[in-house]
Amino acid sequence: MKNPLLSVDEYIESEKTAESKSEYINGYVFAMVGGSRKHNLLTVSLATRLHQHLSGTGCDVFASDMKVSAGSESDNIFFYPDIMVSCGSGSGDDYIEENPKLIIEILSKSTEQHDRFAKLEAYTQIATLEEYMLVSQYELLVDLYRREGGQWCSQRYGEGDSLLLRSVGLELSVLDIYKDIRRVEH
Repeated sequence: MKNPLLSVDEYIESEKTAESKSEYINGYVFAMVGGSRKHNLLTVSLATRLHQHLSGTGCDVFASDMKVSAGSESDNIFFYPDIMVSCGSGSGDDYIEENPKLIIEILSKSTEQHDRFAKLEAYTQIATLEEYMLVSQYELLVDLYRREGGQWCSQRYGEGDSLLLRSVGLELSVLDIYKDIRRVEH
């Protein structure tokens, strides 16, 4: 017998007491795996930079433990972005953000395709999202998707490049993003 689909309310309640996190796509629940040392270093470094930059502005920075509601209005999708920035009063739910400005995912071999395609499709449906950044943990490579007018545009940044996160007014060099990773590798 097939497992019954989980309702949104059942999923949200179960996540509050779960021993591990799961993402939710239209009734289906997918367990999440832990991140590598590089993944965690990149997440903490970027979240710290964003938090320092945005302190006192009314924007909140979340790292890994806050769900985001994504997809179109007919979808029920909840992901745990590696990093998310929300400005303003929030969604009114202590466990789910519905109005992010910026989402960052650190790519891993097991999640890269999901992050590049399924999450990109779901995240770009969020009306308030201005930028979606993908950060490789294997090479000095960042892909930035930005809403410009009614379209999403992308740009790739490498070792000698700097990028501006317009959504939060923060300029970063690619080398600076990876400085903790490079320290660990040497």
